[in-house]
Amino acid sequence: MSGEAEPRAAGERTTTRARLDRGRGALGPALELVHTGRAPTRAVLTAELGVTRATAGAVAAELEALGLIRVDARPAAAGSQGRPSHRLDVAEEGPVALAAQVHADGFRAALVGLGGRIVATAPGCETVAADPAKVLGSVVEAGAELLRGTGRRCVGAGLAVPSAVAQPEGLALNPLHLAWPVGAPVRRLFEECVRAAGIPGPAFTGNDVNLAALAEHRHGAGRGARDLLCVATGHRGVGGALVLDGRLHTGSSGLALEVGHLTVNPEGRPCHCGGRGCLDVEADPLALLVEAGREPGPEDSLLKQADDLLRTQYDDPAVRRAAEALIDRLGLGLAGLVNILNPDRIILGGLHRTLLDADPSRLRAVVADRSLWGQSGGVPILPCTLDHNSLVGAAELAWQPVLDDPLAALR
Repeated sequence: MSGEAEPRAAGERTTTRARLDRGRGALGPALELVHTGRAPTRAVLTAELGVTRATAGAVAAELEALGLIRVDARPAAAGSQGRPSHRLDVAEEGPVALAAQVHADGFRAALVGLGGRIVATAPGCETVAADPAKVLGSVVEAGAELLRGTGRRCVGAGLAVPSAVAQPEGLALNPLHLAWPVGAPVRRLFEECVRAAGIPGPAFTGNDVNLAALAEHRHGAGRGARDLLCVATGHRGVGGALVLDGRLHTGSSGLALEVGHLTVNPEGRPCHCGGRGCLDVEADPLALLVEAGREPGPEDSLLKQADDLLRTQYDDPAVRRAAEALIDRLGLGLAGLVNILNPDRIILGGLHRTLLDADPSRLRAVVADRSLWGQSGGVPILPCTLDHNSLVGAAELAWQPVLDDPLAALR
């Protein structure tokens, strides 16, 4: 009996070790599946990973031990068929990423957990100094205060800025709506502020619309799209982003999809880039207010003033005409992008989301009329669904190393 027991024990140890090795390779993919909501149960995780139930169970257990997910073994809801599977969700008290956003009307910091869940936000500041180091120091300190208040572990930090960010240098090449110098080294400055505040983990910087698109693709209106086009106007200007097969398409140096400088009105307003009639100045909040004959006030951001105007005074003929003019210009720009990119979904953020809500049929008709692929079957045009999607996207930058290799990132 004792002679047979030893080979069996050795075989069991070999099987366990092999299962553990396979499981470690699956930790990142498994975490991403739970993070994006694509594996709500262990059975789905098993199928998505293409592993055995035992390996999927070991993977889930290890992610739970790392404090990243929660495995709920309670029976499934009444009426379900078959053997109940353990439910999976991100850990409510797990680590967070520090997310920061700077825009033309201020800045804000937040803590974001897995699943794109905003855990805490600092009060936003409504002024942006001309010195980027001063602004970034303030927003990082606000985030550090949140971390001290919550006591949560931090995996890293991400920053969203309203400018194309050249990579790998991390330079803000066109902060047109900030008083920052062209080529400001925002990534280096942000990293220095993060280190000075004693915040652990890597620090990343990206364009705000790129990061909004990433967040929406993983957690919002873009989920499930293969080729996702995002166009948005926030507080000033217009930006665009493209997600291809789950990855942001940023071009050779991070400067792709500068859609704000598509010409949509050749006789239109002068643009900061030196052109005329660009989307940047023909379809943003200031353009709507001017078109409607409204004088922008100092009490609220331009985005809030434009949103409020559409939501509360759309029956005013001047407001309706202004909205229709912006919708037509936006539709012309989207049609050109559809002809070039052939996306399978378009999502709109900021004021563009409100314009879509105000008159969805007009915008879709303009895009279909002006684009070959729109005529051949139509491209779904949907509103973004996440609040603060640029902040969530900034956090995604910090979460990515953990999604790639949880053990290495949290070691």
